[in-house]
Amino acid sequence: QVQLIESGGGSVQAGGSLRLSCAASERTYSTLVMGWFRQTPGKSREFLGRIGMNSGVKVVADSVKGRFAISKAQGAHTIYLQMDSLKPEDTAVYFCAAGSNIWSDDPNNFRFWGPGTQVTVSS
Repeated sequence: QVQLIESGGGSVQAGGSLRLSCAASERTYSTLVMGWFRQTPGKSREFLGRIGMNSGVKVVADSVKGRFAISKAQGAHTIYLQMDSLKPEDTAVYFCAAGSNIWSDDPNNFRFWGPGTQVTVSS
């Protein structure tokens, strides 16, 4: 079982930046893929990016490319989501997710989820 803990959410004005972190408790999955999603009320979870924890290969969704970047810490199962030029429409609950032997944008393919962290962007 992998436990995920997000941190770094909060409130920021439009144009500002935030960096989210997600630490995974389990390090034995060599094929672990970790990713970021976000969700607003009444909508399905939106894929933002994923990274292979062994390969380092990363993908960022076109919808946030150029403003958001995903990265991982060296030697630890921790990933980051750097969010720049934030807009009010980026307001959402942001989730970290993880799975093994997957390479997908579909949230249904990610087995493990963090509790989420709120990001609020004011105009």
